[in-house]
Amino acid sequence: MSPPRLIAVGTDGSASSHIAVERAGQLALDQHAGLLIVCAYRDQEPETINDAEAALGADAYLMRGAAPAEEIAARARSRVDELGVEHIELVVEEGDPAEVLAGVAQRRGVSLVAVGNRGINTLAGRLLGSVPAKASHQVPVDLLIVHTT
Repeated sequence: MSPPRLIAVGTDGSASSHIAVERAGQLALDQHAGLLIVCAYRDQEPETINDAEAALGADAYLMRGAAPAEEIAARARSRVDELGVEHIELVVEEGDPAEVLAGVAQRRGVSLVAVGNRGINTLAGRLLGSVPAKASHQVPVDLLIVHTT
């Protein structure tokens, strides 16, 4: 495998995803690669958000819209800015996180996608689908699942 030229990392704003972002940022720095910080969101009706808050508790933020997703991506960028990665872009798109990561990887010529392992064994993962598990089937390039839990 040749060194990655462009790395995409998924973030959802969780502490776990921050670890994945930092690991991907360090890898981008070490490999002189660019970094795409990807945050997917779902626009939902207020009733759906209320139901999600009741069912998911702290994971309910996964059901929020574009504005929080942009804030989440910006906070993730601030975590890697200090590393000195030369090229960092934020990508905020509506859709299923694994599908968004797969689409970004394909459209942008990404050579590696990184995600945290959080969600594999959680209620949110069972209700919404585990991003790492789904990404392993959908992402068309190498996938790094960062152990974050």
